Amino acid sequence: MRLGLIAVPVAFFALFFAYPVTAIVGRGFRTDDGWRFGRIGEVLGRPDILDVLWFTTWQALASTALTLLIALPGAYVFARFAFPGKQVLRAVVTVPFVLPTVVVGTAFLAVLGRGGLFDELWGVRLDTTVWAILLAHVFFNYAVVVRTVGGLWSQLDPRQEEAARVLGAGRFAAFRRVTLPALVPAVAAAALMVFLFTFTSFGVVQILGGPAYSTLEVEVYRQTAQLLDLPTAAVLTLVQFTAVGAILAVHAVTVRRRERALKLVDPAQTSRRPRGAGQWALLGGVLLTALLLILLPLGVLVERSLDGPGGYGFGYYRALQSAGSGATSTFLVPPLEAVGNSLRYALVATLIALVVGGLAAAALTRRAGRLVRGFDALLMLPLGVSAVTVGFGFLITLDKPPFDLRTSWILVPLAQALVGVPFVVRTMLPVLRAVDERLREAAAVLGASPLRAWREVDLPLVRRAVLVAAGFAFAVSLGEFGATVFIARPDTPTLPVAVARLLGRSGELNYGQAMALSTILMLVCAVSLLLLERIRTDRSGEF
Repeated sequence: MRLGLIAVPVAFFALFFAYPVTAIVGRGFRTDDGWRFGRIGEVLGRPDILDVLWFTTWQALASTALTLLIALPGAYVFARFAFPGKQVLRAVVTVPFVLPTVVVGTAFLAVLGRGGLFDELWGVRLDTTVWAILLAHVFFNYAVVVRTVGGLWSQLDPRQEEAARVLGAGRFAAFRRVTLPALVPAVAAAALMVFLFTFTSFGVVQILGGPAYSTLEVEVYRQTAQLLDLPTAAVLTLVQFTAVGAILAVHAVTVRRRERALKLVDPAQTSRRPRGAGQWALLGGVLLTALLLILLPLGVLVERSLDGPGGYGFGYYRALQSAGSGATSTFLVPPLEAVGNSLRYALVATLIALVVGGLAAAALTRRAGRLVRGFDALLMLPLGVSAVTVGFGFLITLDKPPFDLRTSWILVPLAQALVGVPFVVRTMLPVLRAVDERLREAAAVLGASPLRAWREVDLPLVRRAVLVAAGFAFAVSLGEFGATVFIARPDTPTLPVAVARLLGRSGELNYGQAMALSTILMLVCAVSLLLLERIRTDRSGEF
């Protein structure tokens, strides 16, 4: 039964992930004279590539440290304080995580770039600097720390720390000896995820970094799409693959340690109103951080989309209805059609991700040996392996019957589903493991087939988890850019691809349309997240 459930996910990942990635890497190492693995040393010895590797690593470390510094106070506030508007604020700080990186880059461009808020007020431009990249990464990953660390912190029994203080320990000593050791695995897991996302950063660096800064992902794109240097791209892909594999392995260890080491309580028992000036000041500081770090870029993005040549209005939005003409035209079709394209693609990708991810989660429900645990880890690889490599691999592999899909619309949803499947598995797996096995056994004794037992027992209990998983898969599919930029047809662009095309051309109209499209994409993602929060959060205030 387990092997039957695993068969579909394995076939899906083998055909649409392993095959394209292996093919593109293989082409980089294969020559007429045979295989040349000596290229690894040649490429890694180049000064320009060493600069890319160094920048990729240190900016990821700096982004992770800065994100932890800024987000940990927020994690504490959401874990321990009860205050009006908490659920709304929690949804607001989570919005950046589901936003496409193209929108994040565009929002910070509106604040820090030429003609942006800082440029107008103080004559300061931070685009094409590392500070713009670091701030955008904090904006994007703030919710990772708040959700991961805050979710656990809210379930730690505060009476243990209180008991330490009764025995004579000071506030800091009690925190350091009791609470901090319990939080270390969660902090480590959050830090590893932030490092993973920033190590593989593409859209943010592409838009804000300019030609001076390049991560591995950006360099793979440049070597593949612009220079057609497949050997260099193949080596960089292997380096990134190795690094991501190591990160995921360490992350899996920290998660397992956290799961078996902690005893948790109901979050409703640990949350109370702030007391004293210090706690109110901390709450105020977190609110101010959310205002400046999250709401300000999004607000400026909306403002720039409305600030047309003739004053404030919807001129840029109306311009999205026209494709333009002549050599200056950026699109074959009106840019507004990208909205419908993205929604259709994302819906199909969500359906695929639910089927593949649901079957994978069902197969992983019972804890098993190394083979199944290895399969669990492999499901996370699409989050870290170069999406650029996957997209280009689609073009060079899926071009022959029976899988000649290069001209088919289904190619984009398939690439998007690869990113959505890990979120489906991570959302549904804990809930499926919580279902009492005796219920399934009782259904089997009464004559129910495995399929009917799943439909009658498991599905009603995990229905909400399925809806939450669908929301995440839809949001991440809507914003996928790295692979889609290769395979989206010129006459059917997605929203992120359309925004990138507009930003890639000069002119005030193109810039304003990019802001308008980014605003539309932001609103669609925000609405999806708010609906997800409504499903996810019950009356008990579950984090």
